[in-house]
Order: sequence, then C-alpha cells, then structure tokens
Amino acid sequence: MAGTTLCTDTSEAVELFKAQGLYLKPIAKLTVCVQLPKLKEMGKSISNWEVMEKIKRMAKPHSFVSLKIIKSTMEFMRLEGEAETKTEIKAIIQCLDGRTIKLSGFPEVLKVKAAEAKVSHPSQHDWDSFFRDAKNMNEMKPGERPDTIHVKDLPTKWFSHRQKDRPSEQVVKRVFENFGEVRCLDIPMLDPYRKEMTAVKSNGLQTFSFNTGITFDLYVQYKEYISFVKAMDSLRGMKLLYIADDEEEKAYTSCIKVDFDKTKHLSDRSIKKRRMEREKLEQLEREREEKVRKEREEEEKRIEEEKRKKEEEEKEKERKRVEKLEKREKRRREREEKRRLKAQERKRLEEERQYQAKIQMEERRFLVAQRKLESIRLLGELFSRIKAEKLSNDLVQRELELEVERRKQLEEEKRIKEDMKKRKLEAKKRRKEELRHHETELREKILKNWKDKFCVHTQEEKKEEEMRERLRKRLQGKKILKSAAVKPNFTKVTASSEVRPASSPPDWRQRGEEWIREEYQNKVLPKDRRLKKRAGHRLHKGMPYNPHMEWKKRLKRKESEMRRWKEWMEWKKQFLYWKHKFSIPVPYVD
Repeated sequence: MAGTTLCTDTSEAVELFKAQGLYLKPIAKLTVCVQLPKLKEMGKSISNWEVMEKIKRMAKPHSFVSLKIIKSTMEFMRLEGEAETKTEIKAIIQCLDGRTIKLSGFPEVLKVKAAEAKVSHPSQHDWDSFFRDAKNMNEMKPGERPDTIHVKDLPTKWFSHRQKDRPSEQVVKRVFENFGEVRCLDIPMLDPYRKEMTAVKSNGLQTFSFNTGITFDLYVQYKEYISFVKAMDSLRGMKLLYIADDEEEKAYTSCIKVDFDKTKHLSDRSIKKRRMEREKLEQLEREREEKVRKEREEEEKRIEEEKRKKEEEEKEKERKRVEKLEKREKRRREREEKRRLKAQERKRLEEERQYQAKIQMEERRFLVAQRKLESIRLLGELFSRIKAEKLSNDLVQRELELEVERRKQLEEEKRIKEDMKKRKLEAKKRRKEELRHHETELREKILKNWKDKFCVHTQEEKKEEEMRERLRKRLQGKKILKSAAVKPNFTKVTASSEVRPASSPPDWRQRGEEWIREEYQNKVLPKDRRLKKRAGHRLHKGMPYNPHMEWKKRLKRKESEMRRWKEWMEWKKQFLYWKHKFSIPVPYVD
C-alpha cells in the first residue's frame, strides 16, 4: 500500500479505535549533520551512499527504518532518519553525536552531529493568532472558529467497512468521537459531485484532487473547543498504526498530515453552498438522464421509420428500374438518329470554319502592320513630351528648394527671437519667485515675533532683558531697539523700533516649566499651608490633598499645549514652502 510501512515494534502504541485495529504511534525521527571537507582537487566528489553506509554502521546494533538526505551543500550534509521507537532514537543519538567518520580518498575526518528532529504541527498559539487576526471570521459561528481539524493522507482500507475501496463515514465518526462529540463530518471522496463543484475560495469552497483512491482527506468539526484541543494535542507528533486482525497480525504505519481548518469548510454558509451546488448538479444529472432517455426513444422511432421507408424505397426502385430499361432503349434509338444528323452538321460547319479562318488571318496581318506604324509615331510624340515635361519639372524643383532654404532661414531667425523672449520671461518669473519667497520669510518672522510677544516670562528673564536694554543703550547711545527674539518692554514702546531676526528659537518647554513653578510657589504652596492650618491636613470632604500632583497635572497640560503649538507652526512652515515651490499664491495663515 502506497504511503505505508511495515512496523515491527508496537510497544509505544496508543489505542485510538481497537475495534478497527487503529492506534497512534509517536514519530521517532532524528537529524544527522555531517561536516564535509573542502574539495581541493578538481573532479573529486563525495559519495552520498558511502556517508549513509558509514552512519548506519556507526548506529549498530540499532537500525534505521528509513534514512534520506534532506539537504546537501559544499560545507555540510544533512540527513533525516526514522527509527521504530523514541528510546531507540535516543540510543542512536548517543552512538552518533560527537563522533567522526573517515571517507575513502580524504585525509580529513568528518564530524557528525545528531539530534532529535522537530515535528511540524500547529500549536494553540498558531490557531489563536490566525482566528484573532482573520477579518472574515466570526467566532460565534461554527466553522469560523477553532473547532475543525483537517486530516490528510488517511489510508482508505483502514477506515472501510464493506466496500474496501471507499471509507465508511460511520467508522470515521466512531474513531474521532474518542476526542469528543462530533458536530459535523465531511469526506470529499464520498461526494460523487465534488469533482464538478467549482472552487470559490472566498466563500470557503474548495476543489479536491481524486487521482487515486488509496488515501483520502477528512474534515472533522467538534461541538466543544476542548474536544478540538484534545484531538490536536493527541495527534501532535503521531502517525497512524494499523494492526491487521488475522493470523499473522502484521502492523503497518502511515504518516498523516493534521492541521486546523483555515477555509471555513464546515461553516453553515459553506455547507449550504455545497448543498445548493449538489442540488444543481443532481438536477443537471436528472435532466441529462431524461435527455438521454428521450434521445433513445427518438432513435428507436427513427430506426423504425427508416426501416419502413427503406422497404418502400426498394419497391419504388424496382418499379423505376423497369421504366428505366424501357426509356433506355428508346433513348438509344433517338441517340443514333441524332448522332447521324450531328455528323452531317459537323462536317458542314468545319468547312465553313476553315473558310472564315483564312479571311480572319488576312485581316489580322493588315491590322498588325497598321498598329506597328501607329505605335512608332505615338512613341516619338511621347518621348518629345516627356523631355519637355522633365525640363519644366527640374526648374520647378530648383525653385522649391530655394524657397525651402529661405523659409528655414526665416524660421531660424524667428526661433532665436523666441528664445530671447523666453529667457527674459524666465528671468522675470525667477525674480518674482525670489520676491515672493522673501515676502514669506518676512511674514514668518513677523508671526514669530508676535508669538514671542505673548509668551509667559519669568521675573529673572525680565530682569535680564532690562539689563540688556540698559547696556545696549549705554553702548550705542540710541533708543531701545525691539528684537524678534527678545521679549519687548511693555512699559516703553517707541516709534523707531525695528524687527531683527531671532538669535535662537525660544525654549517653550523651559518657559512653561518656569511659569508653572512660579504658580506652584506663589499659589499652591500658600494654599496648602492655609488648608493644613484650617482643616488639619485634610479637605472638608475627608479626601487627601496633594499639591505636588496638582503641579504635575498643570505641567503636563502646559506641555501638551506647547507641543500642539509647535506642530502647528511646523505644518504651516512646510505648507508655505511647498506653496512657494509650485508658484501658487499663498494667503496669510494666522
């Protein structure tokens, strides 16, 4: 049987369904990695068969059920082996891991590493993450949640009851009810119309390949989630074991693929879709059978009608044959008479034709001579006209060439003038863009000065500003100048103030913190002291009052306001830049 192997050790078998002789056996696989030497000589190669024989010899007295190469490179060779039991795998790993082998023709020894192979099987995290992230799944509906398992490559004969070439749905249900109550079961192989069903993956339908009847696929849906988890955990890292119920009691194993359903195969919508498709196909089948029956009846009627017509045609043919013989004799006599008359007429016409041919020959000779003379005269006249036409065409062509040359010169002069005009326009446009960009920079500076004007400043900054203004006035001997980066003096505003660019942008976070700290020292702490004296360290409602937390809340609120204002200014700067970049007039944005 394809996909099955003979099993000699059933000590680790776990009972699945004893009445059918089905058990589960752990998959015992290991991976062996051999470090290959560097090939220094051209044309020299390493024999895979020799490496496998060396490994088998090292594993004795234990043996492999199967040993194959899964990956081979210039640096290493990876093999996968399978044994009968897990204990035997551990013993083989002890025999191989850390050992060395030597190949013929290579002075270097090859290091061997062995470890137990991991079996690929979905975990609870896999289906939880899949159904959590899937957008078209509804966990309230069966089939769209983790409750359905999809099993592939199940041997057909092991699940059959009477028909050896088809699995029994009752047997399959009884086998998988060991893990919990089954809500729904689907074996695509048992559906005769599944081959003709179209695959609509968005609605959860699939098409299946029915190449052979040796193995089949299965969808099992459980009523409870714990049954689904129990089935997935029980089948993790297992292969199917079948013990024949006969005198020899031979045991066979088969590797199966287990996964959770990701296609909503057993959802109510998919089942309804398949049922409707099946009903349509059944209706088409009935219509085809009815059509075949009608065609068969029509064919029988047609055969009878043809038989009857054939008999009538035979009678008609006999009657016509007699009439035909009579007519033939009559026509023969008529043909003989006509033949005699035609021979006489033919002889007369031949004599007349020969006389007319002589006359036509003479006329043709005269006509040919006349045409030759006319052709000679016509060709002479034609050549003279062609010569005159050729001379006139040459003159016209020369005039046209001179005209084209003159137009090209005019177009070249016109193009040069247009290029000069275009350069002037581009220079004007470039100057206009520079002025517009300069205007935008001035607007931004003015807006920035306006924002600085209404910022909250501490007492220390005011003192520093007054000292700076006094020093500037003492040094320059002029009136106080206003700067875009310095907070203006609100007490003295002069008419000769001018706008200067800021040396560096203000630190809004530091100013906000200083303002909050001043309010905390001037308002919160005195209030806290009054409340402690009056209410005995507590508010009138019995709730604790924490001034430090109030200060932190105010600081956080001020930080969010400053951050929003900075984001707005950055956005406005980018907006103005790109507007000027594409030469679009920009309105003033406040």
